[in-house]
Amino acid sequence: MRGTVANVALVAFLLGAVWALWPSNLGGCTTLTIVSGHSMEPTYYTGDLVVSRCGEAGVGDVVVYRPARENGGRVIHRVVGGDAETGWRMKGDNNDFTDPWTPTADEVLGVARLHVPHLGAVAAILLAPLTWMSVLVLAAAVLMWPSRRATAGDDAPDETAPDETSTDGTSPDDAVLDDAVPVGGTR
Repeated sequence: MRGTVANVALVAFLLGAVWALWPSNLGGCTTLTIVSGHSMEPTYYTGDLVVSRCGEAGVGDVVVYRPARENGGRVIHRVVGGDAETGWRMKGDNNDFTDPWTPTADEVLGVARLHVPHLGAVAAILLAPLTWMSVLVLAAAVLMWPSRRATAGDDAPDETAPDETSTDGTSPDDAVLDDAVPVGGTR
């Protein structure tokens, strides 16, 4: 019974996590943004990770939006005026000018909800193609490296070979025993 309850709790947690983290580019409500640039300092710095969720934006909110004419680029700035229907006026906290775009509600991907300093820099390294190529090369090297057993088997004597004996009928192992000094005594 306890195992069943634990399994149900785990499944519920995983479903909740999937729902909460399902990315907006796949129809979900969450957008992860790695900050790049200085326009939002001192609120956000380059390398910070910002998690935004869909919802109603208002003046004063920091939002992530995708300008229609900018080929998929995203901007994270603060709403300083306007409205969702005619377009929001946007401005970076460190800028002395407003953005040239006025995104409407359908261009806003989400309102900033969580900020994790420096985590974006780590994520950028983990998501870089060079990192993944290095991991693949290392994995291939480990898989193709000869095992110790195969190497040891090549140098080991063949167990099916007959024992070597000297001309007096003794084996090389007998010679080692003849030269041994008894414990506690001398020769």
